[in-house]
Amino acid sequence: MKFIPSEGRGRPPGGPSVSRHAFGPPGGRALPAILGVLAVSLLACVPALRATDIFVYFGSHRAGPGIGFSLSHFDTDTGVLTPPRFLIESQAPAFFLIAPDGRHLYTCNSNSPGGLSAFGIEPRTGALTPINRVLAGGGDTSFISLDQTGRYALVANYQGGNIAVFALRPDGGIGDWTAFDQHTGRSVNPQRQTKPYAHSIVTSPDNRFALVPDLGVDKVYVYRFDARDGSLQPNTPAAVALAPGSGPRHIRFHPNGRWVYLVSEIASTVTAFNWDAAAGTLAPFQVISALPAGFKGESASAEMEIRPDGKFLYASNRGDDSLAVFAIDAATGRLTLVEHVPSGGKTPRNFAFDPTAQWIVCTNHGSDNAVVFRVDRDSGRLTPHGPPVAVPYPFCERFLPVQK
Repeated sequence: MKFIPSEGRGRPPGGPSVSRHAFGPPGGRALPAILGVLAVSLLACVPALRATDIFVYFGSHRAGPGIGFSLSHFDTDTGVLTPPRFLIESQAPAFFLIAPDGRHLYTCNSNSPGGLSAFGIEPRTGALTPINRVLAGGGDTSFISLDQTGRYALVANYQGGNIAVFALRPDGGIGDWTAFDQHTGRSVNPQRQTKPYAHSIVTSPDNRFALVPDLGVDKVYVYRFDARDGSLQPNTPAAVALAPGSGPRHIRFHPNGRWVYLVSEIASTVTAFNWDAAAGTLAPFQVISALPAGFKGESASAEMEIRPDGKFLYASNRGDDSLAVFAIDAATGRLTLVEHVPSGGKTPRNFAFDPTAQWIVCTNHGSDNAVVFRVDRDSGRLTPHGPPVAVPYPFCERFLPVQK
């Protein structure tokens, strides 16, 4: 793992007003100052919130005329999702988020060479206006998040096998690089793990650490994060190892801040960790399959979410084409399988809770649709609600309450 120290931050090498030790990937070139206040998922909204009319944004993961973002309406009382209408073009939008102010949308552009795009949101109509775009330091940019202060954007570049941090400008654009780290190594899968594949990055609840699952090397890296300047330093130890061939993908903190859950793509498992917030260390205490018992065939887990009340965890399986539901023990954090539910299409990639946490919308990019599920408050079980809604090759979806 090659680490760039925190001294001499600025634009990547070659940019204007750059110190000779400025952050940026080796061989990087000037990046226009772009993006903006990245986002924290609306999953954290208060479960009791009632806002009948909700916008739902969908990204279509292709490039070309008429491809990009579309907008639906969702009724939190009835669970009705309207067919989306096209909004604006964007290059291969993948994982995206809406800023807490509800006025900015930020997406990974996962085509080559990989980047990030920012859009302004008109809160009454949901219309999107381009702000800017920036190269992110590696191909197939796959994940974006905000630190807990909302001042920094943290990015994982899948093909690049690296991560980057950007300072956010007051106008919502992305400013200078503040950190960049290139992972090294490989693992045992000869097709999927010949090099690093950084897949996500999130900060701890106290904003002192950043966690990065790397699918290619079967590790979760832990960095010390300094919100005063956006710098990263390797923690001690610098990583925790997963079982060879696991392929760690997405990671989430439990609302209590004491447990961390990781979904592994290749092995289709969920790993539970105890989190030491003082030392920034992870101690695994459970690994459980996300697939049904006796499953035969190819499948790869994708997304994982924890219900805002912390009682249930959900994971999607591409291949089995299902959502797995687990109960979380309130005392120990251990997971118990509740059920597997068909996703209502092929290759479910992403899903999200609406702001009331009574519904989930799941996108199936292999069948070009989105499916609504009712969430049982007590059991956590999912019930399909209404017919699938056609969405062109969706990768991600996000909710935003309509402002009257």
